[in-house]
Amino acid sequence: MILSNRSSQFTDSVIRRMTRISDSAGAINLAQGFPDFDPPKEMLQRLSEVAMEGPHQYSVTWGAANFREALAKKQSHFMNMEIDPEKEIVVTCGSTEAMMASMLAVTNPGDKVVVFSPFYENYSADAILAGAEPIYVSLKEPEFSFDPNELEEAFALKPKALILCNPSNPSGKVFTKEELQTIADLAVKYDVFVITDEVYEHILYAPHKHVYIASMPGMRERTISCGSLSKTYSITGWRLGYVIAAPYIIEKIRNVHDFLTVGAPAPLQEAAVAGLEFGWDYYEKLAEDYRRKKDLLLQGLSSLKISHTDPQGAYYVLLDISSFGYESDYEFCKDLTTKIGVAAVPGSSFFRENIQKYARIHFAKKDSTLIRVLERLEGINRLKK
Repeated sequence: MILSNRSSQFTDSVIRRMTRISDSAGAINLAQGFPDFDPPKEMLQRLSEVAMEGPHQYSVTWGAANFREALAKKQSHFMNMEIDPEKEIVVTCGSTEAMMASMLAVTNPGDKVVVFSPFYENYSADAILAGAEPIYVSLKEPEFSFDPNELEEAFALKPKALILCNPSNPSGKVFTKEELQTIADLAVKYDVFVITDEVYEHILYAPHKHVYIASMPGMRERTISCGSLSKTYSITGWRLGYVIAAPYIIEKIRNVHDFLTVGAPAPLQEAAVAGLEFGWDYYEKLAEDYRRKKDLLLQGLSSLKISHTDPQGAYYVLLDISSFGYESDYEFCKDLTTKIGVAAVPGSSFFRENIQKYARIHFAKKDSTLIRVLERLEGINRLKK
C-alpha cells in the first residue's frame, strides 16, 4: 500500500534520533536542547498542590483564563505592546504546535514560505505538512547575517509567510533592529505574514538585545508570535506554548488548534501561572546564569583547541569539525557519542546547503555536567582520521 507523498519528504527528527543513540551509549546528551536541572521551586510546589486539587479536566480550548491573563501581562511588558488575553492568545501544546497551527492557519497548499538557513528542523516539515513550498535564504557566516538583495528576491516570488527564529537555533544569531526593519519593510511591501519562533527570547548575551518584530511599525497585524515556557522555566516536558497575534488571525489559529490537540494540559497550565507571575528580575538572572554556562563551555573548548561559534543568544554552539577528516557530519556525531561519550547533532540537518562541517551542542546543563563534558572532550582527537 502507498503512503502519503508528504510523509516521504522528510525523515524522523535527527535531534531526537541522536538522543536515542546517546541513551544507548550512555553519553552526555548535548544533542537535544533540554536542561538537567530542575524548574523553579515555586512552580514545582504549585504543581504538587494542583496534583491534589486539580484542575484535571479540559480547560478552555484556547487556554485557561488565568494562564492567558498572566501570560498577557508578562508579554505586554517585554513586547512593549498591550496584549488582550481574550482575543490575542492561544495556548498550545508547546511551540511545536504553535508553529504548526500558525502555518496551517495562514497558508494554502502551493503557497511559498521563506525560511532562513540554517534553521530548526521543524520549519521545513511544517511547510511540507501544510502543503507549502519552502524558499531558503542563506544566513552568511560568521555573523549569520542575510543579504538584503537575496531576501528581496525571495519576497519577489510572492511567499505567503516568512519564518523568523530569533534568537536563532542553531546559530545563536540575534537579529539586529536594522535587520528586522529590513524584514518588516519587505513584509509590508509584499504583503507577507511573519511567523516568529521566539522561545529563546530571554536567553541573550550582552550587548545583544531581543527586539520583537511584532512591536515594529506596521507589523502587529501581520506578525504571528510563537513562544514557549519550555526554555524560560526549564519545563520542556510540560509542553506549554502559545501564539500571540491580531484577533482576526487568532480566530483561525484557535480553530486549527481545537482540532489538532483540543487544548494544552490543564494541570500544567495552572502550575505554570506561578512562573508567569515572577518578577522581572527572574529573567535577568536567567540570562546571567546562561552567560556563565556559556563562558564555562566556550573557555573549555578554546583551551582544548576545538573551533566553535560564540552565540549571541539561545544556548547552542556549533563546533567546526572540518579538521577531523569526516566526509559525513552524521558519522562524526555518532562516533563522538559512542566513542567520546558526548552527543551532538550533525549540522547538516539545519542547513539547506550541503554543509558538513558542523556539530551542534548545547550548554543548558549543570556546571558539573559541563565540566564532565570538557573532560570527555579531552579525548576528541582520537576521532581524527
